[in-house]
Amino acid sequence: MKAIFHEKGELKVGRVEEPKAKKCEVVVSIHAAGLNRRDLMIPRRRGDAAEPLVLGSDGAGVIESLGEGVMDWAVGDEVIINPSLRWYENHTCPPEEFEILGMPDNGTFAEKIVISAEQIERKPTHLSMEEAAVVSLSALTGYRALFTQADVKKGDTVFIPGAGSGVATFLIQFAKDVGARVIVTSRSEEKRQKAIELGADVAIDTSSNWVEALANETIDIVIDSVGKATFNRSLEVLKRGGRIVVFGATTEDLVELDLRKFFYGQYQLFGSTMGSREELRAMLKHMEKFKTKPVIDRVYNLDDGMDAFRALTNSEQFGKLVLKIK
Repeated sequence: MKAIFHEKGELKVGRVEEPKAKKCEVVVSIHAAGLNRRDLMIPRRRGDAAEPLVLGSDGAGVIESLGEGVMDWAVGDEVIINPSLRWYENHTCPPEEFEILGMPDNGTFAEKIVISAEQIERKPTHLSMEEAAVVSLSALTGYRALFTQADVKKGDTVFIPGAGSGVATFLIQFAKDVGARVIVTSRSEEKRQKAIELGADVAIDTSSNWVEALANETIDIVIDSVGKATFNRSLEVLKRGGRIVVFGATTEDLVELDLRKFFYGQYQLFGSTMGSREELRAMLKHMEKFKTKPVIDRVYNLDDGMDAFRALTNSEQFGKLVLKIK
């Protein structure tokens, strides 16, 4: 079958062996898959590993075959892939056996995937295959950060550095769904305008003085995935006693923190990553209730996958990039 895979230090579009379902597994014919920044990091982490690995965490498709013991699914069911492996109930942190699909397991950038029947959910009826293919990782990450960790409520003001990422576009919509005020940043005037059109109340230039630009705002919550470049700038605009949730570090991982300033400010710092199946199901119900749809920037054919990787590397997109496979 055709796939995008990493092998011997190279990212390739080619053919790999077709999977077969074992006990309690299903084979899903993938119709579309979503790209995430994780897909950029995996080749670096694997180095010169000789064994081919199919990349991809997000995907949607149709069940093609069932392994022995699969009871609640049928061939032809439309499903989305849950890439949060073996994390079922919502806890303060994932279990030790938790992993994210796409390494070390083969992922979704292929015509088919074999996966445990515990890791699929029914495709929301209001979403197309391309839309459904991008919700599991980004939307789940945003949902847990915003609701489980930050406990956002109506009337809160949420500050999101970086407006164009897939997670940010979900955060804007989810926060507005529950009546929060949303402020975002971007270096791109076009992305700032698109964020406003999506529902953000205020969009400021990332290179501006945030303290001055937000002097008339009270920031209750910061949701940050940028890392060193924005962490302390975010703390400067967060109200005393406010909450900051970190789920990524697209710049550098290590930050300097003024502990005295931090504890005098009574700030609350939360780490977050992905989410449980319980939260994924709650998120899907939320999306169906509010008819939330992901923002899709571009759709690429599988054969043009390297172009999609280049666009993601350059942060050209506002929202999600999709691989159309069928």
